[in-house]
Amino acid sequence: MSNSADLDIWMERRSGPRTEKSNDHRNVYQRDRARIIHSAAFRRLQSKTQILAIRQNDYSRTRLTHSLEVAQIGGGIVYHLQSSQPENASFQKWLASESLIETICLSHDIGHPPFGHGGEVALNFMMIDHGGFEGNGQSLRILGKRGSYSEEFGMDVSRRTMLGVIKYPALHEDVVGKYPNKPTNLRLFRAKDWHPPKCIFAEEAPLLDWILAPFNESDRSHLLNVSRQENNRHGRTQHASFDTSIMDLADDIAYGVHDLEDAIVLGMVTRDMWQAHVAQALAAIDTPFLNEHLTRIEQQLFSKQSHLRKKAIGDLVSWFITSCEVTEANEFDHPLLRYQAALPAPQRHALDLLKDFEMTHIIQRPEVQMLVYKGQQMLLEMFEALAADPARLLPKELAKEWRAIEAVGGNGHRIICDYMASMSDDYASRMYKTLFVPSSGSVFEPI
Repeated sequence: MSNSADLDIWMERRSGPRTEKSNDHRNVYQRDRARIIHSAAFRRLQSKTQILAIRQNDYSRTRLTHSLEVAQIGGGIVYHLQSSQPENASFQKWLASESLIETICLSHDIGHPPFGHGGEVALNFMMIDHGGFEGNGQSLRILGKRGSYSEEFGMDVSRRTMLGVIKYPALHEDVVGKYPNKPTNLRLFRAKDWHPPKCIFAEEAPLLDWILAPFNESDRSHLLNVSRQENNRHGRTQHASFDTSIMDLADDIAYGVHDLEDAIVLGMVTRDMWQAHVAQALAAIDTPFLNEHLTRIEQQLFSKQSHLRKKAIGDLVSWFITSCEVTEANEFDHPLLRYQAALPAPQRHALDLLKDFEMTHIIQRPEVQMLVYKGQQMLLEMFEALAADPARLLPKELAKEWRAIEAVGGNGHRIICDYMASMSDDYASRMYKTLFVPSSGSVFEPI
């Protein structure tokens, strides 16, 4: 087995060796976790939409609570893989520590913009001619460039933390497909035409090279390989790291199960809907857990007693966590790419059923999509205004940075996009009123 090299190289930061403090015994991943938790970008997730719009109620999950749940589930997957397999299993040396996987999971949505994936599509539309926008790419950009712990290196977290956050290791230019002609009026914007490719921005190409440097040429080639799509659609990467596979599973479980709980509590999903669209499909999956517990789980999910609903949610999450296994992608040499966390086919199918149900019967509901549309329109109009006169309308320090980048022929639109993506739902709403509602805004009113 090649590339079984030292673990230490994955603990490196771009800024170089750390000046040790004699009384600080934390390892690098524990310090990475602290940097994420104490960052402004992480705190802003408390006011960013997960599925249901912020302020529609005070119960449903936000990007922040979702990220905390993903971290908890990710830690559970690591503990299960560690405990359920022999200590000398070949993957154990490369299995993430609790602090590392929590850091990756807490970071995974840190670049997502206001108003959920609707906001992501709006920003991508405005950046079509300037390198595009995609939430996962923005997460890496914050970790490696735009975070507040280093002037040059962003959050300056470790190489392995950044590798774990990269779900789609391909540059925008290598995956972007063909878009229709842009409408001349923002009111004619149709979201389905402007979804971004899953990618990393061109500005982060040197960062990606640094992260992947420990892999040999063959591994890098396989990892960066893109499957092209028909009809000029976006291409897609096919592989990610061992740590990323754990984070991605945790993200899917949190979305498929915990976000379902919100919809049930708020009355958006009824027992009749469950029986019509989910129950029979799950019953057709032949597993001991579903055969024995599906009827009871349905009763508890739609019980008026919260402790029974929590019992059902907890049992589903536990079933998925304890079903996780390690597979091998034999085309890779390095253990961090060869090993992958995965669900067996029946559990994967069950989780996909839950996710598809939520997409169809929650996210795509007209009343939800009207809120998404409203958020998109606000971002489109604000971006248009800021891009028309950045030196005048951007915050002072960002305006200075924009001028410096434009002066050397750089991509000043990326700075505007960074600012827009960093906004919380509340901040974006206040900014919109300040810009476009004559009776709102004052030099004495902070946005």
